[in-house]
Amino acid sequence: MADSAAEPELLWELGADGVAWLTLNRPKAGNSISGAQREEIIARLSAASGDARVRAIVLTGAGTRHFCTGADLSGAAAPAADRPEGLPDQPAGSITRTIAGGAQRLISAVLDCDKPVIAAVNGTAAGIGCHLAYACDLVLAADNAKFIELFVRRGLVVDGGGAYLLTRLVGPQRAKELIFFGDDLPAADAHRLGLVNRITPAGELAETAAEWAARLAAGPTVALGLGKRLVNRALDADRATAFGEEAMSVEVNMSSEDGQEGLRAFLERRQPHFRGW
Repeated sequence: MADSAAEPELLWELGADGVAWLTLNRPKAGNSISGAQREEIIARLSAASGDARVRAIVLTGAGTRHFCTGADLSGAAAPAADRPEGLPDQPAGSITRTIAGGAQRLISAVLDCDKPVIAAVNGTAAGIGCHLAYACDLVLAADNAKFIELFVRRGLVVDGGGAYLLTRLVGPQRAKELIFFGDDLPAADAHRLGLVNRITPAGELAETAAEWAARLAAGPTVALGLGKRLVNRALDADRATAFGEEAMSVEVNMSSEDGQEGLRAFLERRQPHFRGW
């Protein structure tokens, strides 16, 4: 599948069941993320939060080799000869602004999306590609997938929320091992460490992701979104704050139609029919 003006870098497909498929579509470039693609991903996830038609999202990569091999750095820096004479190669603060406004915004968009996001890791996830998967609420991986904290191999400090995510997912010692060595982490080992929820044969990944997403899309969307927010904040807040946010979330949810439907169904001894609001 060639990258061209006629072939969008990002595919968005929303089904009648409320499941949206967000596909990184640069297979010849390892599904690396360009700046324009990053901005579209952020915009799509932000819009999905407020779109009642979207009830679950699957994030995956095109092709069978790569989920996402990181950021596309092909145009990251202009040659020194192209800069005005006398200006430093990197103006003070420019890299900080680039990271904050780029990779960190991307990861935050996944974490902050009010709808559940499933990563269907169909191949290699490297660099920011690892963090894109780890930021998702659930991670499915093909049995031939692998994860690589590529930064140290390039002499770079981990970015894109990697230290934040890994420390919370696997603890500081394991996080340091992954970040310090940058070794390939096969799907089976990622599953053992708790970075992956389930491994599937490569040919069954899309089907399993569709099944999981359909279950989430049929669930109480407001409750799922509030639950996601509570879990994501649990390690950052003290107990009093966490308990206060939990109580408030319960009250918000009980004002939703799905919250009321769940209560009615319980009292009427029937299965609830959730509508997503």
